[in-house]
Amino acid sequence: MNITWPNFNRNQIILLVSGAIVLLLLLYALLRDSTNTVTLLEASNLIESKQVEKAFVDNGYTYLVVKDKSVVKIPSAQLPQDLSANLVIESKSGSGWVWFFFFLVAIAGGGYWVWKTKLGFYDDLPTEPAAAKTAEPELPSTNVLPVKSSVRFSDIGGIGDVKEELEEIIDFLRNPKRYYNFGARMPRGVLLVGPPGVGKTMIAKAVAAEADVPFFYQSGASFVQIYVGMGAKRVSELFSAAKKNAPAIIFIDEIDAVGKKREGGRNDEREGTLNQLLTEMDGFEETSGIVVIAATNNIDVMDAALLRAGRFDRRIFVELPTASEREAILQKYLRHIPHDLSISEIAKMTVGFNGASLAALVNEAALLCMRQNEIQVRTEHFLAVKDKVMFGKKKIAMLSDEQRRYQVRYQAGKVFAATWFDLPYEKITLSNDSITPPTAEPQLRHEIEAHIRVHLAGIASSHLRFGEHASNASHDLTIAKDLVHSMVYEYGMGTTIQPSAEDVEKLTDRLYHEISSLLERHEKILGKFEAILDEYEHISKALAKATMNEIL
Repeated sequence: MNITWPNFNRNQIILLVSGAIVLLLLLYALLRDSTNTVTLLEASNLIESKQVEKAFVDNGYTYLVVKDKSVVKIPSAQLPQDLSANLVIESKSGSGWVWFFFFLVAIAGGGYWVWKTKLGFYDDLPTEPAAAKTAEPELPSTNVLPVKSSVRFSDIGGIGDVKEELEEIIDFLRNPKRYYNFGARMPRGVLLVGPPGVGKTMIAKAVAAEADVPFFYQSGASFVQIYVGMGAKRVSELFSAAKKNAPAIIFIDEIDAVGKKREGGRNDEREGTLNQLLTEMDGFEETSGIVVIAATNNIDVMDAALLRAGRFDRRIFVELPTASEREAILQKYLRHIPHDLSISEIAKMTVGFNGASLAALVNEAALLCMRQNEIQVRTEHFLAVKDKVMFGKKKIAMLSDEQRRYQVRYQAGKVFAATWFDLPYEKITLSNDSITPPTAEPQLRHEIEAHIRVHLAGIASSHLRFGEHASNASHDLTIAKDLVHSMVYEYGMGTTIQPSAEDVEKLTDRLYHEISSLLERHEKILGKFEAILDEYEHISKALAKATMNEIL
């Protein structure tokens, strides 16, 4: 039988040698004869005074056990027979050898323990190279426990559209057999997409609470570990725990921390974790009763393998709340705070606020009210703290009445252009738009020009009404310039194949004047779009088309 011998380090060798020396000293102290030797006169006095209870002979010595339990010895040859005749001689106790055997067993047991823990098992068990064993540290286990969510949809304001999308998921978790019997398969993964602070985590908790199922929460960053393989192990433990508690919801917040695109830059730990996540989602049985909900602020950086059908095959976009949604959110936060204000007015002046920033605004206004020893929160308190409320590291854009008019007009121009040229979008709000940039290959000249006109439409619309535009046009202007530059310098779509700065300038001016003339001819439609945006702060493509067709 072959044995693999270890490589002990210096500290381990010192520890083992020291332990062996200590054991040997203990054995020596136990087994050595330390009994005092007495003279014949002293022994005679003890025997004649009847102080000796018993005696025994060993190795040429007679040992006398005195009544005070002390033991002395005298060479047997020096002890006269008449004196020894008065002693009761017994056989010697073997307790010393018993202790010696006990210590031998202790040493053997200690050696076996060191052998098992340091050297490992014998070669007749499956083994691997010693170098490989020392190179892989044992990965710590994590205790994955579910929680019961107490957040309900009734606790969250302004999520009517999102709630409708998730009703099916809730019904599936409540009545999975209904879907199995019908042959329908629910999405394995739901991806919540939206800017920070819009309530993606609260929405996932509300789904778990409404469905009355366990809720497993993990952040994407928690899977990124310094140990290779630890992230994959965490993923495996998370899904294993969820399956044991099925039906259940797994929520992965900020999933882009581990689910970013794989673009050739090596990151073995992150890729291993991502691969494990993909494997776990592929391994779902249709009757597992597990739904994975994830959240991200930026879907553009997500790996395509995560977004394909069969994994995160349902995407729900959680936008910044509109005026009516902000009003519903404010009502939730103000329900326990005494106030005397128009909530609709506060909602109108908080364009661009998310749910978290609205909560901060209400709290700051309430604190200011208390500092001023007033009994009710008023609009003046909100106006006083608006500059104090922060959104990330930037101040939230609080629009004045004049700024709001400019923004309504600006977005109305973009709505008109995007609808007129039939570009893909779901809805355009007062604070942002989701017009898809041109990505189809090959890109035709008129398609690219249509996109450029849309990004110039807000500026042109503002100049038609006010004779100027605001600084927030910088984003659209940058996109328009980039598209024009690509047309001239990359696609050869200038006046000649050879690119020139003059072509860039001419093309930009031509497209700007074209969209400006188009908007001027349809001022009535622009005015209708302005009214809708001013009242509802958003307009869908379907409504924009219907409005345009009604007037044309």
